[in-house]
Amino acid sequence: MSSTSKPPLHVVLHQPDIPQNTGNIGRSCVAVGAKLWLVRPLGFHLDERHLRRAGMDYWQFVDWEAVESWHELKQRLEGRSFWYLTKTARRLVWEAEFQVGDVLVFGSETRGLPATILEEQPSRNLKLPMHEQVRSLNLASTATAVMYEAVRQFGGLTPRPGA
Repeated sequence: MSSTSKPPLHVVLHQPDIPQNTGNIGRSCVAVGAKLWLVRPLGFHLDERHLRRAGMDYWQFVDWEAVESWHELKQRLEGRSFWYLTKTARRLVWEAEFQVGDVLVFGSETRGLPATILEEQPSRNLKLPMHEQVRSLNLASTATAVMYEAVRQFGGLTPRPGA
């Protein structure tokens, strides 16, 4: 599905593995008006019932698109500011200055983002703070937290017509 309006954020899942996380992230995208991008290969089929179940009855409203490669995504979103989420980052999400139209990039649940992507702009790598006892956070939880921080920074959601 593709919308005609400009989304306030672009959320990229690079080779996601777990359909339930993708469905939940899609639901969060609907909540903030973000566009969801899926970079292939995916660890599931897009028609998989778990994806739709996690997205609940919101999946029909998700503005999403799947692309064949990282290169294609970069071409499609050229000129936008990219932010890369990784637990290995030195900067915290709160230190970023998000703007409308930014791109938030998340890696797969099992592998994270590849080094080749993280090395593109190391100063744009971000993480959420967590105690050392925690190896990682759930991808859907992380994506939602970062989306709402970005929206908070640029002044909240614009009400939809008729809302």
